[in-house]
Amino acid sequence: TYGMTANAFMSVSLDPKLIVISIGDKARMLERIRQSGQFSVNVLSCEQQEESMRFAGQKQFEDKYEFDTLAGVPVVSNAVCQLSCEVYNEHTEGDHVLFIGQVNDLVLTDGEPLIFNCGKYRELKEMELEEVK
Repeated sequence: TYGMTANAFMSVSLDPKLIVISIGDKARMLERIRQSGQFSVNVLSCEQQEESMRFAGQKQFEDKYEFDTLAGVPVVSNAVCQLSCEVYNEHTEGDHVLFIGQVNDLVLTDGEPLIFNCGKYRELKEMELEEVK
């Protein structure tokens, strides 16, 4: 079981439920997804910056990370969103491989997502709207 941090994923279709992830052609995760034929996408909570840094290789931990499972696929515990997917298709585009994943199961929980923007971890904050005169 392995993890990596990615910046984004995208919805492709609602029927069937399909998403797309993009993996660099030099990433260790590439062959792992090809061999297993499955992957998960986890939207981390704002309390999970350590996990994000760990899976990005920015922080090392001596202990082994313990994953939960969803529909037989490893997922990150306490994530705001967990999607269990099987590879539906794959396309090589430039120096990345796009994996189309069919969503087999989905768990959503209340909580604020972890945001990474402009090279920094950030929080979602409500905007104060000024009255237009």
